[in-house]
Amino acid sequence: MALLSQIIIGLVAFIHFYILWLEMFVWTTRARKVFKTIPEDQFEKTKLMAANQGLYNGFLAVGLVWSLCICDATWSRNVALFFLACVLVAGLYGAMTVSKRIFYVQSVPAILGLLSLLLL
Repeated sequence: MALLSQIIIGLVAFIHFYILWLEMFVWTTRARKVFKTIPEDQFEKTKLMAANQGLYNGFLAVGLVWSLCICDATWSRNVALFFLACVLVAGLYGAMTVSKRIFYVQSVPAILGLLSLLLL
C-alpha cells in the first residue's frame, strides 16, 4: 500500500476516533461546541443515542487501523477498501439526512482514500 494511502487511511481513522470520543464521552460538554445545529436541550436527552453512534464510528476507525496492520498487501487493500466504502456510505447518508457538512467531514476523506488505493 502506498504511503499516501496509509496517511489518508490514518487520517480517516483519526477523524472517526475523534467522533467516537465526542459522541461517547463528551456529548453533553465538548460536543455542544462542535454540533452547533443541535439545540442545547437535546444533548442530555440524546446522550445514549449519541454513544451508540460513537461506538459505530469506533468500529469504522478500528477497521481502518486493522487494514494498516495487515502484512499481506492484497488483503490489507481489500480491508481498507471495505471500511473506506462504509465510511463513504455513512457520510453520504448523514449528508442527506442530517447535515451537508457531514459529506465534507466523512465522505470526502473516504473518497480520497478510495481513490488513492484504486489509482496508486
